[in-house]
Amino acid sequence: MIKVTERAAAKALLLAAKEQKGKVLRVGVRGGGCSGLSYFLDFDDRRDDDAVLQVGELTVVCDPKSLKYVDATELDYEASLLKGGFRFNNPLAKRSCSCGESFAV
Repeated sequence: MIKVTERAAAKALLLAAKEQKGKVLRVGVRGGGCSGLSYFLDFDDRRDDDAVLQVGELTVVCDPKSLKYVDATELDYEASLLKGGFRFNNPLAKRSCSCGESFAV
């Protein structure tokens, strides 16, 4: 499963409250982007086949297909002016684009 830092979990909970969403954060991968695969985050419902991680009050889920590409990935949140936002540190990525939103394995 992925690892979610306390900073990322706290920011996700703030966003969930602001958007009046549930406390289930879905982490996944889609085809596309500069390098072939793109990460995505969304607030969603839990599904029966999801891998589940509990980080404080936040529940993080990932579907089995995406988990193949993000297993052992760390999700962090950086609050700087130039590089602010969620960041994926994926040890499985062999190549990634300069924006850090897409990768290849």
